Amino acid sequence: MSLKTKDELQRLFSQFVRDALAAVPTEERARYQEEFQKRAEELLRVGSDGSGPTAFLDLVGLGAKGPMAFEDVSSQRLQPDFDDSVVQSQIHAAAELYYIYQHERMKVFQVVGVLLRMFHDGRMRIQRGPGARALYLVEKHHPLRYKPRDRQLAYRRAFNYGVIAPAPRAVVYRNFHRQFVAFNAAIAQYFRDLLIGEVIRGSQLINQRPFGSQATIQRLGTDLRWGLDRATYGNLYALTVETGNYLKVVLDMLETPDIKRAFDANTKWDVIEFVSERYLGGQAEISQRIKLADAGRRLLEFVASEPFSVRDFNLFQAQMQPLGPVAEEWLAAYRMVPEGRAFGGVASALRGILQSRPAVSGAMAAR
Repeated sequence: MSLKTKDELQRLFSQFVRDALAAVPTEERARYQEEFQKRAEELLRVGSDGSGPTAFLDLVGLGAKGPMAFEDVSSQRLQPDFDDSVVQSQIHAAAELYYIYQHERMKVFQVVGVLLRMFHDGRMRIQRGPGARALYLVEKHHPLRYKPRDRQLAYRRAFNYGVIAPAPRAVVYRNFHRQFVAFNAAIAQYFRDLLIGEVIRGSQLINQRPFGSQATIQRLGTDLRWGLDRATYGNLYALTVETGNYLKVVLDMLETPDIKRAFDANTKWDVIEFVSERYLGGQAEISQRIKLADAGRRLLEFVASEPFSVRDFNLFQAQMQPLGPVAEEWLAAYRMVPEGRAFGGVASALRGILQSRPAVSGAMAAR
């Protein structure tokens, strides 16, 4: 298709759409408009492939017809593919790593170290139960696992959390925390605006459109996908799989009856609290970190699976509907941990990201 034909097609099709929609009832225009848009994109894609062997030669005047006017040269229409150009498995690994990181902040791995020392020194009144057996296996497998320093480097690369220096020339996602907070705030704001809109209109069925903006969510989600994809190459996938398995083994071990009985505990979380208070200088924010881990992992898994290319607001609303309460849960827990106590609310978080204020440092986010 030549440039002249392409321009003429676009002009005539736009005129056709205007005339056709004028005769369609108002309540049905949105559906027909969507179909017209899809048809227009299909026509341009098929006709403007620019794949003819003489396309470039005609442009520079070396074709069989000699020099040609610009409007007679065939054109091509480039297809956007950025939203699909990430490795989803790496972002899923980052979601699992975020879950592990929150347990790291709960001192779960430090508690295991204390229990191993007490078991080795004979300061725990256990010897042949399932907890003793699990401690023995953890101790024997420990040299084969990734070390705490490896986990800290992974947190720094993927999330810019912690104070450990990354390896020279390593790719670090320095803006993760700021964008993740803003992403969750944008989801929460979207559904708050939707609720307000439904109250004002008196029904979900009037106009069918919330006052919230989906563009902010899509922009932040795309940035998160791109940043996490760049920062999660190398050993991070293997480390996440191994450490996730180790965390499960550890949590199962802390639930064994002889270990709980040794600390007069009812649950594994009581064991973590007791050991942290007595041997690790105080407990961490266990209940808040659990919610951050669960909600944060679910949000990042959605980021991994969703290319954020949907433009239909009804479909977008349906896709985002399950995440509204999850984002609110994450924000409610985030306000209660040290790094979130200065959080100024959803509106200020969105203003901060849209006005390009300086990013929160990794050291500050991890404290």
